[in-house]
Amino acid sequence: MERMERFPPLFLERMRRFLGDEYPLFYQSLSAPPQNGLRVNTLKLSAEAFARISPFTLESGIPWCPSAFLVAAEDRPGKHPFHLAGLYYLQEPSAMAVAESLAPRQGERVLDLAASPGGKTTHLASLMQGEGLLIANEIKEKRLGQLVMNVERWGAPNVIVTNESPERLVSHFGDTFDRVLLDAPCSGEGMFRKDPQAPSYWSEAMIEGCAARQIVLLRLAARLVRPGGWLLYSTCTFAPEENEGVIAQFLEEHPHFTLLPLPRVEGAMGGRPDWLPRPPSASIAAALEGALRLFPHRLPAEGHFLCLLQRKDAPSSAHIPVATPAAALSSLQRRLWQEFAAQVFSPSSRLNESSPLFVWGERLYFSPFPLPPLEGLRHVNRGLWVGSFKKNRFEPSHALALFLRPQEVQQVMDFPAQSAEIAAYLRGEPLPSAGSDGWVLVCVEGWPLGWGKRVQGILKNHYPRHWLRTL
Repeated sequence: MERMERFPPLFLERMRRFLGDEYPLFYQSLSAPPQNGLRVNTLKLSAEAFARISPFTLESGIPWCPSAFLVAAEDRPGKHPFHLAGLYYLQEPSAMAVAESLAPRQGERVLDLAASPGGKTTHLASLMQGEGLLIANEIKEKRLGQLVMNVERWGAPNVIVTNESPERLVSHFGDTFDRVLLDAPCSGEGMFRKDPQAPSYWSEAMIEGCAARQIVLLRLAARLVRPGGWLLYSTCTFAPEENEGVIAQFLEEHPHFTLLPLPRVEGAMGGRPDWLPRPPSASIAAALEGALRLFPHRLPAEGHFLCLLQRKDAPSSAHIPVATPAAALSSLQRRLWQEFAAQVFSPSSRLNESSPLFVWGERLYFSPFPLPPLEGLRHVNRGLWVGSFKKNRFEPSHALALFLRPQEVQQVMDFPAQSAEIAAYLRGEPLPSAGSDGWVLVCVEGWPLGWGKRVQGILKNHYPRHWLRTL
């Protein structure tokens, strides 16, 4: 009973009005524990392969995401070293429908407009399989750290993280993206049972304010979509004012966009224009039924709204087609890099003399795609950060360790997940290590965790200080 008392009575009354005969089941679902999802990093291994090595009890049952499982919270998957190795992302199941619905293809230019903490970005990266360009934008600087950490864990080389306003991105890029994702900030009703604090902030005024901001963001997102491209709008709220209402207003203003019906998974609900206080036109109302609503009393999920829009053919305003010139390595930098590569990499390494490498400041980057124009934009990276040039040496990055496979490196130390060595390594401690001096890739049961540098029988710990933890 105490759990139910934290839900605002006005919220419950609204949901009773919307859901009618379904309301008792919805009300009952609010007292149930939230669902926990685990999405496998298919850049590193398949869902089937992970299931064979999983230390957790996995349950299939997320029909919209074939690479994901339900997992019990008591298994504490966020505490396992496999999580730090980037083998999976812990994500609320309904949120997994977003990237799957946008369905990016390999080789496309994709923008995640409000990307932190990175769940949807990493999902998009997996679907793109490292090919094409994925820009993950986060306007709030304080949220960048978690986004960058999750992108690095994922080992995706084709992600650029930017820190800009949507207005600046529109001014800089114009309508150049094949697919744009706007997972809009919202009143968060769909996360009420997952976030105990969220209901305390809720009000009808909050819904009204969110809807006003969402339509502004959606208008800007639309200006980034190329002719024929796709725009996915999503929220984690049930409020029709933030969902069907925003889309109805957008479609009235933008006749060159059309709403594409999303595939209806069993248990999902279509859009509900009839819940709006002011019904839209008949044609827009019919289109809105092609949107998707996920509810916790119908599916193993929390709550989400998704709507896929496509821009019809129209003249493009794209005005910056020129790619950023890649800065070549100096002769000293090339020598330091070649010395490092010869000492550390095996012949099977994906990084070699023919790899597209370039420098940005003191950092060396690998970019498998032509860089878009970035000058004038606040951005954190330019693809895969390989490492940095120090005085008379090259030092590899943590991102490189999580991109590599053990067979690509000459010296590897591999430990069981529950070993004392892994616990010590993740606390930043040195380890005894026999063998030749030099860089060593530290792995957990065959999956890279980070770097160490062996010096006279001691492995000096190079795990990033801001990643350190106690298992």
